[in-house]
Amino acid sequence: MQFIDLKQQYKLIKEDILNEINQVLESGQYIMGDKVPALESVLTEYTGAKHCIGVCDGTKAILIALMALGIKAGDEVIVPAFTFIATASMVALVGATPVFADVDEKTYNLDPNKLEGLITAKTKAIIPVSLFGQCADFDAINAIAARYNLAVIEDGAQSFGATYHDKKSCNVTTVATTSFFPSKPLGCYGDGGAVFTNDDELAQKIRWIRVHGQDKRYHHALLGLNGRLDTIQAGVLLAKMRIFPQEVALRAQVAQRYDELFKNADCITPFIASGNTSVYAQYTLLVKDRDGLIKHLNSNGVPTAVHYPIPLHKQPIFTHNYHGQDLSVSEKVAAGVISLPMHPYLDHQTQDKIVATVKDFVG
Repeated sequence: MQFIDLKQQYKLIKEDILNEINQVLESGQYIMGDKVPALESVLTEYTGAKHCIGVCDGTKAILIALMALGIKAGDEVIVPAFTFIATASMVALVGATPVFADVDEKTYNLDPNKLEGLITAKTKAIIPVSLFGQCADFDAINAIAARYNLAVIEDGAQSFGATYHDKKSCNVTTVATTSFFPSKPLGCYGDGGAVFTNDDELAQKIRWIRVHGQDKRYHHALLGLNGRLDTIQAGVLLAKMRIFPQEVALRAQVAQRYDELFKNADCITPFIASGNTSVYAQYTLLVKDRDGLIKHLNSNGVPTAVHYPIPLHKQPIFTHNYHGQDLSVSEKVAAGVISLPMHPYLDHQTQDKIVATVKDFVG
């Protein structure tokens, strides 16, 4: 049993994938070739964002966004305590301080009610993570940010394809980032990412930063880095985008069936907030005895994953950033979530086995 079945997807679009890769090989344009702007055009059309800038991975996408916004040493950036470390570590890499906020007890996304008490004169931005496939509460977050003149960066590494009040993820904030890591809803065959914005000046800075701050050949207007998206990966993503809307629909069907099968089970299934659709990067349960359930599932041939067992304020590198703020929901969720196999091609027989095995343990 596969946790994420990328092989099945490849079989369905093998000819298209190979055609895209062969076109790159024939062109000899391996770095910033024609496939990169072609992909950027497709992604702007899909999201509705004015600008898409392809970059080397989702982590660098956050770093580049922070650099383009001018976040620097002495600044503070608010991030959720329950997420992958990249969200906070990129803040630290530009010299700023990540300030941890608690998450909502239902969606596990940043809780807007916990924001204002963390804002200081040093606060320059907020990075809400659209975790597990659905967007954070951006109406509330954007309203708070506007009152304090703060930038909002959506970390959409897990939510590309989701919607927030009929707008696509990666088009609801000042700037947004996503990841094309292979296991993401839209994944390439290596590392890849993108940055989105509707701000022309910000987009120009992002384009310069991804090529060492270069505005024209050998002329460097900004401090930058090597953040380019490989042409072959852009080709792979172009092929995958042709089936992506269908895969988003299939993911929703798999998740809906999970929800129905788990009715009356002693566990908490994903909560999708009103006005949201989820792309279900993960199908994540909250359970009482996670270690016991993992052992039970693995012994019955069901793979699992845990995202993320140690909240950021308890990571050794960030313990000094924790100043006693209430992060109890993040701690509770980190101790109890478990993700089950989830992909567009999960068949009913396999899904029935997964659910039956979970229910056999949790009741």
